Amino acid sequence: MNIIKMKQIVALVALLIITGLTSAVSAAPAAYQDGPELPSPLCDRVRVPEGNQVLLRLYATGTQNYRWDGTSWVFVEPVATLFANPEYDGRVGIHYRGPVWESISGSKVTGARLFGCQPDSTAIPWLLLEAVSTSGPGLFRSVTYIQRVNTTGGLAPATPGSSVGEVAAVPYTAEYYFYSEN
Repeated sequence: MNIIKMKQIVALVALLIITGLTSAVSAAPAAYQDGPELPSPLCDRVRVPEGNQVLLRLYATGTQNYRWDGTSWVFVEPVATLFANPEYDGRVGIHYRGPVWESISGSKVTGARLFGCQPDSTAIPWLLLEAVSTSGPGLFRSVTYIQRVNTTGGLAPATPGSSVGEVAAVPYTAEYYFYSEN
């Protein structure tokens, strides 16, 4: 008798958890369907054009890499991992030189910078990029625009390098919004 009651309780708890998770997952996209809040007027040009909708929101952690050329730090490339949530769980893909975003399923999007703004002087700028090419089936197949927002860190070092060719990998985080046509 106790075993039957225990099975019923376990089944009920499982059902409640599944129902709760389903509601949370289906409600999540609505929270960012209009894209991120942008400080106006500073970042008005980082807004995505009409006719596009949020397809995906990912969280990146990695480095912005710079090389010392003898007089200044020159940006080389980003090296980051893309995640499904702000706790950096659920690896979705990578971000690297191009700039390219590549999903674990193999789809890719390459972007070209259109505009930027810098609401935080201690972090790399927020950007609007246009997709110039996409390939492969998966997440990035239909991307039209990318926004990089809510950045932390990633700025070139403030002090000179010790030798020409020295590389500095500066930690950064960012949120990336990917858009597709309506």
